[in-house]
Amino acid sequence: MRFNKAICISICFLSFIIKDVSAQKIVVSSFNLRYDNPGDIGNLWKDRVSPIAELIKFHDFDIVGTQEGLDHQLGDLLKLLPAYMYYGIGRDDGKKDGEYSAVFYKKDKYSLIGSGNFWLSETPEKPAVGWDANQTRICTWVKLKDKKSGKQFYVFNAHYDHMGVLARVESSKLVLKKIREIAGTAPAIFTGDLNGDRESEWYNYLKNSELLEDSFSNASHVYALNGSFNSFSPTGLNSNRVIDHIFVTSHFNATTWAILTDTYNGKYPSDHFPVVSQLVFTNQKK
Repeated sequence: MRFNKAICISICFLSFIIKDVSAQKIVVSSFNLRYDNPGDIGNLWKDRVSPIAELIKFHDFDIVGTQEGLDHQLGDLLKLLPAYMYYGIGRDDGKKDGEYSAVFYKKDKYSLIGSGNFWLSETPEKPAVGWDANQTRICTWVKLKDKKSGKQFYVFNAHYDHMGVLARVESSKLVLKKIREIAGTAPAIFTGDLNGDRESEWYNYLKNSELLEDSFSNASHVYALNGSFNSFSPTGLNSNRVIDHIFVTSHFNATTWAILTDTYNGKYPSDHFPVVSQLVFTNQKK
């Protein structure tokens, strides 16, 4: 009888540990959805939205930093992802016009306790084209609370300009400044399409900062057989060019990092592959 009781206690203890570890795991993705372009014949949004939703559900993303999604695209996606909620605004007017840098999150796992936006420009408090950029660019952030563990952390998500070199460098400087101002010393994650690979000046400005590190660099297991931009075509692949990234503060360790090359009927769900990293909290800070 005592033996059976001891076994029951051990099982309960192990179950508690497993649940606690599971609560601490965060599967984070950066995913450029490709805006709804009627010129994308053969790769129209109406055909891609379901595969994108299925990809997110199957790979069980907890948090997805999205880029390029227009208001109606995010609405379409949300209908297919009832377990998720998102926060974001249109970059052109601060309401619904223009592309979003929306952050999706599992609403049964996290509570949204803070949110905001800033523009990647000299006037971050209002919509504007910054420096030598070609388009208006925005960074969206959320503060989330894990409903089980009570842990709180921030997620920042952005899409850098595709033409302005100065704008991309200055965007990295601004992102670091704003993370320090908004998150302070709290845990923070930064996802984004930086339109720059690991050799770019703006990427290295982030990587070499004392605040952030690339989750790719400290991941225990990396699965990345291609670049992250595919241009909707196998001929668009470049195995050495990753322009979508997931950065973290020292509060996190990455157990895995991957570029997911899922297809549907021989096609890609977007012109970018989603980049995903499984993160766990370190014991360094709370």
